Amino acid sequence: MNPQLNYKIQGFVVLMAVLLTGCVTSRIEQSRETVTGIETDEVMVVMGRASYNDREVEKSFTDCIMNELSGGPRPITLISQNEFQDRLYPWFEPRTAPGTTEHLGELFSNPGIRDRMDEAGIRYLAWIDGDTVTTDEGGSMSCTLSTFGGGCFGVRYWEQDASYEASIWDVQNLNTAGQISADARGTSYIAGLVVPIPILASPGNAACKGLANQLRDFIIGDS
Repeated sequence: MNPQLNYKIQGFVVLMAVLLTGCVTSRIEQSRETVTGIETDEVMVVMGRASYNDREVEKSFTDCIMNELSGGPRPITLISQNEFQDRLYPWFEPRTAPGTTEHLGELFSNPGIRDRMDEAGIRYLAWIDGDTVTTDEGGSMSCTLSTFGGGCFGVRYWEQDASYEASIWDVQNLNTAGQISADARGTSYIAGLVVPIPILASPGNAACKGLANQLRDFIIGDS
């Protein structure tokens, strides 16, 4: 084998080994204001902040939270965001939904709305805020194609930061039970020697799982 090509392959193998050992770093914090607990006939709602701007919470993130909470050894009974919006129409449509947890308190004190919440058995509402953003990117990759074949060589990377917060509202007692925040960072790569190989970090998924696990403990840990 050509010594120069062999050197490049060895260097690429070392680079891939380094990249594959990378991981997503995450941090979970919580602030509790009241004792919590949920009965078998009570349900919880998970809602993403609804607004018409770039920081609207992705539906995929709230869906991930709900999938995590509704499964596992200690599932929490949930109703979907769509069902909740239908029951509380029109107060939780994107154009009219409260923008803060303080506004939630004012809204839930309305007798008509409180009756609808009681009928549905809703005990808690988790108000999710945050997003995933790309904070840095770089590197280079070139690809060629000819009658003799083709391939790619180089490395590109991008760093992402997923920061989310859940404000938990106790509908029965009309107060804020606490907040949980999740922050996860990770770097994804596409490295190629002939064939591009993606090495993808998933900070959004890590933030979802961390936030959901902590949210589960927060809600039913004292039951």
